[in-house]
Amino acid sequence: MKRILLSCLSLGLTAQQGSAPQDPAELKRRLAEVQGRLAQVEQQVSALKKRRKGILVDIQGISLRRDQARAQVEGARLRRDQAQTEVHQITAAQGRIQSEMLKLREDLRRQVRWMQAVGPFGAFGIYTGFQDLQAFVDRGRLLAWQRLQERKRLDRITLLQGDLAIKEKDLKSVLVRLGQEEQQAAALGASLRLSEEELQKYLDGLSQDEAAQRQVQAELAEEALQLERMLAKLLGVPRSEAFEPALKFAELRGDLPSPVEGTLAEAFGEHLHPRYKTKRIQSGLLIEAAVGARVTAVADGRVIFAEPYQSYGPMVILDHGGGWFTLYQHLQGIIVAKGAVLHQGDPVGTVGETVDGPRLGFEVRLQAKPEDPNKWLKRKYR
Repeated sequence: MKRILLSCLSLGLTAQQGSAPQDPAELKRRLAEVQGRLAQVEQQVSALKKRRKGILVDIQGISLRRDQARAQVEGARLRRDQAQTEVHQITAAQGRIQSEMLKLREDLRRQVRWMQAVGPFGAFGIYTGFQDLQAFVDRGRLLAWQRLQERKRLDRITLLQGDLAIKEKDLKSVLVRLGQEEQQAAALGASLRLSEEELQKYLDGLSQDEAAQRQVQAELAEEALQLERMLAKLLGVPRSEAFEPALKFAELRGDLPSPVEGTLAEAFGEHLHPRYKTKRIQSGLLIEAAVGARVTAVADGRVIFAEPYQSYGPMVILDHGGGWFTLYQHLQGIIVAKGAVLHQGDPVGTVGETVDGPRLGFEVRLQAKPEDPNKWLKRKYR
């Protein structure tokens, strides 16, 4: 136990010297975000169990295990950062306590020297007049006040010594926790590497298997058809409060803002996948962007869908009225709820990972028919 504590003390010292303390409120917010992402990944894993088995399901299952490991690693690192910040806070408090104690002790030393020099009666000797007697009384009051201040300083030093002992106990506890968080982060990092290797191995095998590639192509086509059916079903649902925007969506062609900062990974239309060697119809844009980048609504609309959907991952669909929809796919996290009314520029979620890297899938549809989103955007993706 002593060896572990010494190791943790050394680790805490390194943490103090190697990294600056972070804002506890910001760390708490980021940790809550990670926990939210983990909950959404678990929701997708649960939904995946209900889907018909296939190559896309296998890929998504491995990808979700990787995403889960990534979120767990990030959570462990944030908890480690929280512990490091607590170490900084405790050691800073210790420094303040020790500084105050040094000052109080120095004040006491000066006071004792002064009182020793003055003595109980000072240099008054024998008093013969009222004036001398008054001076004697005043000096006695001063000495009494000085003794009171001495007592207060001694009491304060005793209190600070108790506080310092508590801080030392807290520091040892936090340093032990910090060591545990470091170990957990390392173990989860190893698990993440295994998940990434498993995914890469699976994809490499797929790129060499022509029969599997044809199956992937068929599954992708089936998913695209199911998405169209789902949109058609949404259109057929009676809505008592049909969304009516102030400005008709059709009038915004060529003037829509970008949903996220990024570059074009795959344009609208038919493509040959570079890894699977399969043909697929891209019904929107695939936009390469930073993981966790904010995705925003391109126009006013009502959320009619906000949940994971097959290999499209977490997806949000906005109804803009007049049969127009925009779709936001492969999100890392969904931060809107079905039924919410969003305005242009409001966040819908954040960019998530695909097997090809961080991507946002963005579509514009009239009824169930897809249109090239680049023709709708003010600034085209290239």
